[in-house]
Amino acid sequence: MFELPLFPLHTVLFPGMPLPLHVFEERYREMVQYCLEDKRPFGVVLIRSGVAEGGPLADPYEVGCVAEIVEVQRLEDGRMLLMTVGTERFRILSLNHDRSYLMGTMEEFPFAKEAADQLAQEAAVLQPLVEEYLEILARTGNVEFDPEQMPTDPEDLIFLSAAALQVEMDQKQAFLENDRASVVLHELTRAYRRELLYMRLMPEEDQGIFSLN
Repeated sequence: MFELPLFPLHTVLFPGMPLPLHVFEERYREMVQYCLEDKRPFGVVLIRSGVAEGGPLADPYEVGCVAEIVEVQRLEDGRMLLMTVGTERFRILSLNHDRSYLMGTMEEFPFAKEAADQLAQEAAVLQPLVEEYLEILARTGNVEFDPEQMPTDPEDLIFLSAAALQVEMDQKQAFLENDRASVVLHELTRAYRRELLYMRLMPEEDQGIFSLN
């Protein structure tokens, strides 16, 4: 078990994925300062209910992702621009409301052990679908994509694919919360096939609605 500050947001962070943040609310500026002074990361969690800014602390989902701070830009008025990257999934065991921001006691949340050859086969089916999806977005100028950087490791492919897919946040959260890599690979493959079916039928000028922004 370990303890980290929690940053509830209307987004889902996956391991290996970057997340830029504009930190302007006082309680989260305090949180970031605490992390910098203590040389520790924080946890990013999707908001289940409540708001990200102002008002009472939001109620988060149980599973989130550790965010490592890799770059900080301090602005004159106290705001901060952060670049963070996801590192590992966690499951919250308990919440502490003693500070102005949430603290959580959590445990690591890795995938369950499964046959490596089965995962490799399922990843090999998903990978070309993700490549085609990102190539379409790259042609419309919505994303930069280098196919040589496409991961082959099944877990890395899961996280990139889940981050890139344009679906509702509760669906992304479902990907994050599943502890069976084979199930997530199967669900992502179905989702990408469905999205690509629409994208192939659309005029190229309309494909920009699938922007990663």
